[in-house]
Amino acid sequence: MALRPKRRPRFLTVKSAYYLSPNLIRVTFQGPELSDFPTGHEGANCKLVLPRENESRASFEKHIGAEKAGKKLHPVRTYTVRAFRGDEQELDIDFVAHGDEGPATKWAQQAREGSFLGFFGPSQPKITSFYADWYLIAADLSAMPVAEATLEMLPADARGVALFEVPSKDDIRDVRLPAGIEVHWLIQDDVHRPSTAQIDFVRTMHWPEGTVQTCIAGESSVIRTLRDHLHNERGLPKSDTYISGYWKIGLIEEEHQKMKRVEAA
Repeated sequence: MALRPKRRPRFLTVKSAYYLSPNLIRVTFQGPELSDFPTGHEGANCKLVLPRENESRASFEKHIGAEKAGKKLHPVRTYTVRAFRGDEQELDIDFVAHGDEGPATKWAQQAREGSFLGFFGPSQPKITSFYADWYLIAADLSAMPVAEATLEMLPADARGVALFEVPSKDDIRDVRLPAGIEVHWLIQDDVHRPSTAQIDFVRTMHWPEGTVQTCIAGESSVIRTLRDHLHNERGLPKSDTYISGYWKIGLIEEEHQKMKRVEAA
């Protein structure tokens, strides 16, 4: 069956790739492809199109987005814009190093100067205004980019709590945030089973008076429990809560996205 072309992404080139911690890789892209990249989209979603193993750049750019027998030739995965520096035409994206054979993890672990991929996006930022008396930020490693970007955008006098659930103590690192945000690191060394660490913490923590805004993302079963608690037990308005499942134990991205569409319907 003939290849069927689709819309084309930006083609991004790697400047550097390094481990922020044992389980998190930062890849920095640089080049003229980013000359018109929008500013102020840290924390927004994007779609990454990954080359096949040992595929040349010429082949990748020629066949990007094509399908054969109804199946995409190149894996597509959803990620988060961590940072963009317009003056340097540099874009940072952080990848969880799962230690498995997932295509994005494998690509990031092998990335080096000159590596490439396709990029669609970014979407609109998750939170565009900050008006609360108090903030709750919670994330596992997959959602650290949106959590960190949100913390960096908070008002300097913001107060609240940030919860970061990571696989090991070695993944604890310095995070930029307002002085009034209290940080707690939760260790969950088995990422293949649902964790109750975040909901246990949130249920027992002191709950402040006034308006609370949230930025919470991570594994879908954890998110479902937190969402139920915040909306049905705490009574937080949906308009004040960004809370999203970024992945699901046991599912690849296509299966997880299908599950989210069914649940939304």
